Parts: sequence; structure tokens; C-alpha cells
Amino acid sequence: MADYREAFVGIDVAKLRNAVAIADAGREGEVRFFDEVDASITNMRRVIGRIANRFDHVHFCYEAGPTGYGLYRLIRSLGHECTVVAPSLIIRGSRAIV
Repeated sequence: MADYREAFVGIDVAKLRNAVAIADAGREGEVRFFDEVDASITNMRRVIGRIANRFDHVHFCYEAGPTGYGLYRLIRSLGHECTVVAPSLIIRGSRAIV
């Protein structure tokens, strides 16, 4: 039986272009830049499909910002998990749990 492959995808969203990085599961998982693409629905759908075809399960995440929740709805409509992180709610400094 083939190994189960899981990945975590971080997207740096912007108005015109999105940068995409992938981290393999586990503490020792490799983290790598995947691609930078136009922020259109068509291009993001294609990139999400390319990534999803490589793994058994994919978790997507991006930082909340002025682009709204269109990307979130797209990712969820394609059957994947997606977390939108609010930067103001990220614990920093001595309150951080490692």
C-alpha cells in the first residue's frame, strides 16, 4: 500500500498575485515555495487542483486581509479544508506556546 501523503499549503494573498508554499506533514516536513500566480479564480482553481493531485489530504491557510473570503469559498467548494488567520489574533512574544 502506498504511503499516505498530507500537506499544508500557505498562501500569501494579494490583490494581483498570490504566492503559494507547501509544507509536508510532520515536524521534519520539507517546506518549499510552489508558485506565484495571478489571483484570478481560474488560476487559483488550477493551482489548487495541481497541489491536490499530489497529496491525499491538503490543508490550506492564508492571512485575512482586504481580498475578502472569495478564496476561502473557492477552496471549500473544491472539497478542501481552509483556515483564514487573523494576524491580530496570533499570539506573540512570551505568550506563545511552542
